[in-house]
Amino acid sequence: MADKELQKRHKPAAPLSEPMRGIPGFFYDLKPAEPQGANSLQVERAKATFDSSKMTRFLFTNYLGGIVNEVQDVLENDETFSKENRYYMGRSERFLDRLKMDSKFAQLARELKWDDARRTMGSLLIDEPGTFSLHTGMFMPCLNSQGTDEQRKYWLGLAHNYRIIGCYAQTELGHGSNVQGLETTATYIPETEQFEIHSPSLTASKWWVGGLGKTATHAIVMARLITKGKDFGPHAFIVPIRSLENHKPFAGIMVGDVGPKMGFNCVDNGFILFNKYRIPRDHMLMRYSKVDKEGNYSAPPVQKISYGTMIFVRAYLVASSALALARGATVAIRYSAIRRQFTDPEASKNDEVFQQYVPQNPKLKCETAVIDYSLQQYRLFPIIAQSYALHFSGFWMLRIYMKMMKNMNDGNMDLLPEVHAASSGLKSLTTTIAAAGIEECRRSCGGHGYSLFSGLPDFLNTFLPLVTLEGDNHLLTQQTSRYLLKQLRKYKQDPSSIPKSDGSTTKYLGAMPTKSWTAAKTEADLQNPLILLEAFAHRSQRLVIELATKMAKGQVWNDSLIEMYAISKAHCQYILLKNFVHAAYHDKRAAANEVAPVLVTLCVLFGLSTMESELSEFVEDGFVSQKQTVWLRAQIKKSLAAVRPNAVALVDSWGIPDYVLNSALGRYDGKVYESMFEMALKEPLNVNARAHGDVVEGYEEFLKPLIQRGLSSDDKAKL
Repeated sequence: MADKELQKRHKPAAPLSEPMRGIPGFFYDLKPAEPQGANSLQVERAKATFDSSKMTRFLFTNYLGGIVNEVQDVLENDETFSKENRYYMGRSERFLDRLKMDSKFAQLARELKWDDARRTMGSLLIDEPGTFSLHTGMFMPCLNSQGTDEQRKYWLGLAHNYRIIGCYAQTELGHGSNVQGLETTATYIPETEQFEIHSPSLTASKWWVGGLGKTATHAIVMARLITKGKDFGPHAFIVPIRSLENHKPFAGIMVGDVGPKMGFNCVDNGFILFNKYRIPRDHMLMRYSKVDKEGNYSAPPVQKISYGTMIFVRAYLVASSALALARGATVAIRYSAIRRQFTDPEASKNDEVFQQYVPQNPKLKCETAVIDYSLQQYRLFPIIAQSYALHFSGFWMLRIYMKMMKNMNDGNMDLLPEVHAASSGLKSLTTTIAAAGIEECRRSCGGHGYSLFSGLPDFLNTFLPLVTLEGDNHLLTQQTSRYLLKQLRKYKQDPSSIPKSDGSTTKYLGAMPTKSWTAAKTEADLQNPLILLEAFAHRSQRLVIELATKMAKGQVWNDSLIEMYAISKAHCQYILLKNFVHAAYHDKRAAANEVAPVLVTLCVLFGLSTMESELSEFVEDGFVSQKQTVWLRAQIKKSLAAVRPNAVALVDSWGIPDYVLNSALGRYDGKVYESMFEMALKEPLNVNARAHGDVVEGYEEFLKPLIQRGLSSDDKAKL
């Protein structure tokens, strides 16, 4: 059971605490058919083999838990941050509502002197990409990583206090992933010590820039640096967009919103065109690359040193994908434990709630909880395991990013290639896993999953852009594969260069290739995550070796792209399992919090289910035998059964508040059906109709003439 600190996060409004206008009195006497959702969840939580509050502390530490409670209390006690009407708003309403939230949030952050951790937590709790998202998510990190000390002191001070509001303008109408193909130019004019920012064509227009459409006052613009007639490729420039006096765009700029989208509709994604627009020389971010007064260019010591911000964003996306998937799983698992369909006594044999009705009292009807059907477990339990796998690799990614930045500041660039490759592949894989998983969670909720009140459709549409932004998920894999091919060549040419540390992500490439999975001697061996990890390493190594062989024989780059995608996925699935194994076996906090056994169970399920989804790549070279594939599927069923008693507790452990879920189906208290009805009654179509005798607006103008056309008084009486 969760402790009091965890329960503080779940403060759902009591359904229909006050009568609504126009609702018949008998409605308030109705309640859902037995058994009640609250009872079902209570029984589920009681059967867990571990303490979910301890798992929460293991995942996030007491420090983060305290911040969640502190910030949530502030937000929930301020009507500005209410989410009650979110699902009923159109785009303009949601944009203005979020703009109001952003403004109040900035005010609160200043007044309460919130640090970066509390500001970040506040954004996570508000849980909607907003007008300031790129300001804190890209603009400020880019200033911090690429600005000189002087630039950081000046610009970050203004940005931190929201004296300026920034965005990051890289993508163009005609170019996205191909950054080197960007058309926007920044030509240095030595006579005035200015850069002239210019859009030479329509496709040079910056596009999709979050916060640019109507909000931002400044943008970091990626433009081709041209000085003394030479093009040095894309560099970053701080470009004022709108007046700080009246917010009007400056002359030489055409800027606006790109229009409605699948999601992100609180964000004013914008376009911008420049017509020979000039900025001072010191507006170029010059921590690494520099242009002096005379126009002489100084290149960075390492060409990819400016990748820091991009790697940070990708690392953050990996961690965010874990929480996004956990959110989907929380809704789907809780609802599956409450929702009951058909009756299968065998499936319900371990359900205490079911046993209260059948067979002790056959007259009382009780259906089987959906969560007890093996197919629902097969759909959802691997998603729980994936969310934990993504979490451990997300935190690992952030740790090695910080280590890399510390090393780079000391002049050591050794970690940059590996971290860049890992961040590229993991961003691709984890956002793909999360997007697919959230959709599967939505579908698993049946018809109610289609309702916005489930909390899943709107959230899914908000998450989907992540598979494209900061690099298309298919194209990114080329960066990972290129690095792996390079490392393979390096290890073959110089075996002494093979990493000796188990912390390396590519050590397996230097191992002696094996032909069969000899470690898996019995079916029970497949419950050992270390044996599963061996299979993942073999598969990835083989795919890299095979592609390297093909390319050495003349296979061209374009003909290798499909294999590169497979290689990147295999390598990153290996990383996910490797980090999961480390968390379950080697993180002392897991043992201290008594959660190691359930983590091992989840780790095994993640490994087995991932193997099954990619089975052809494990068996096509004979490494995994036909007998072992039979074992594999049998052990998946065993792992599903092992996870079953802990399913609700495992999603509870994420500690995601009802304030964030904003879901009728995923409520912590289990009052699913009461909440669905309450939210439906608050639908503006219903509210407006009830104000007019429950007759919809438009009846007199459109329906009445159609229905009553040619009817006599007698006809009307009969009908």
